[in-house]
Amino acid sequence: MDKYKKLIGNTAILGIGTFGSKILVFLLLPLYTACLSTAEYSTADIITQSANLLMPLMALGICDAVFRFTLDRDIDRRDVLTTGLYVVFAGLLVFAALFPLLNLIDYFEGYMWLIILYAFAANVHSLLAQYVRACGMTAFFALQGIIATATTILLNIIFLVLLDIGLLGYVLSVVIADAVVSLLIIAVIRKEFSLSFKRFNKKIAGMMLKFSIPLIPTTVFWWVTNVSDRYMVKGFIGDDVNGLYAAAFKIPTMLILLSGIFIEAWQFSAVTERDTESKKSHEVFFGTVFDSFQGMLYISAAGLIAFSKIFAIVLFDDSYYAAWQYMPLLIVATVFSSLVTFMGSVYLVDKKSVHSFVTSMIGAVVNVVLNLILIPTPLGANGAALATFICYFVVFIIRAVNTRKFIRFDLHTAKLIVNTAVIGLQTVFMVCELPLWIIVQVIGIAVIFALNAKPILKGIMKLLRRG
Repeated sequence: MDKYKKLIGNTAILGIGTFGSKILVFLLLPLYTACLSTAEYSTADIITQSANLLMPLMALGICDAVFRFTLDRDIDRRDVLTTGLYVVFAGLLVFAALFPLLNLIDYFEGYMWLIILYAFAANVHSLLAQYVRACGMTAFFALQGIIATATTILLNIIFLVLLDIGLLGYVLSVVIADAVVSLLIIAVIRKEFSLSFKRFNKKIAGMMLKFSIPLIPTTVFWWVTNVSDRYMVKGFIGDDVNGLYAAAFKIPTMLILLSGIFIEAWQFSAVTERDTESKKSHEVFFGTVFDSFQGMLYISAAGLIAFSKIFAIVLFDDSYYAAWQYMPLLIVATVFSSLVTFMGSVYLVDKKSVHSFVTSMIGAVVNVVLNLILIPTPLGANGAALATFICYFVVFIIRAVNTRKFIRFDLHTAKLIVNTAVIGLQTVFMVCELPLWIIVQVIGIAVIFALNAKPILKGIMKLLRRG
């Protein structure tokens, strides 16, 4: 199958499975914001984000290694799966032993047990899901995502509406859903699933950990970049504003979701196609895909920025409406977050995880320093959003230069600069509510679409003709 067609096909399958299910979560935002106060929503967000930090520490980043090494044709993928599972369970035992000490941290208000449980369930689910994705079971990978989301939604309704157990129910819904879907995946791959010690391969474990351990600080640094601002907003301004800021993140998450669907399909193609084509052909492949990817991002971002207020009215309870003012800057930051992730696929292909570590460390330092400077200013929570944008912008520039040592593909720099300038202008007019801001939004969307629609439509037409 043509590599472009294969990429589009995998993206479509993942899109149907992932976007179709995740959009239901956004439609339930009125439920979440109605059942949880801004302070409760802030606490629930801190719990889940803390668990996200704990995940790579507990599993030594092994979930990413399972995906990458399952793709290697000269390694028995069953050994990869079993080795990964042993690492995850060993991590649970370590943190269970540390629980009495960790539970003394007052900041988490006695929820440390829930954070550890959340991280473990998420790690098991992630490892199994990455395994089936690497095995090429794209349709099932998408299906298990739908089931996980549907289960979470059902449990949210039961816990928040019927049982009224607040933020505990909100978090437990995700934990139980992860457990249910993990059992489903095990049932499907039961012929390959094994916890037999004979399947634990020390040599493979060493190779996997050599790849994954540098990803631990990488993941931690990205967590710092993505989440530290919420801790600082809470510390400097308070739970109520942090609740609004956390809610505002839900709209940029739509863009993360869209790009994430594509990146999941792209990573598979980027690795598997490397050994089947010349270096020049691979560089053209990267450049063509990047052009379409950035076009998709900027078109989506322009629309999301323009409709920030409408999203706040439709998706949030009235008490959360003020969250719209943080959305535009967070959306721009998310564009560069997605571009940074794309550049990271170069490191994935060549197993250069140390480069991911160094660049993410720089980003985290920039983010924390700017948060400390900007949040106490009149910018407030928008200072945190601005810090996040600058951080991702800096890392993108560094990676754009550094990755050229490995794959020199066309970044379409002129278009990238114009795209960024246009959504930047949209953001300024939107946040400051300057005169004619509505007209600027309309013009911005039109310009972005005119700049980026052609390569996307051209690619689709080419695929249809080949089909």
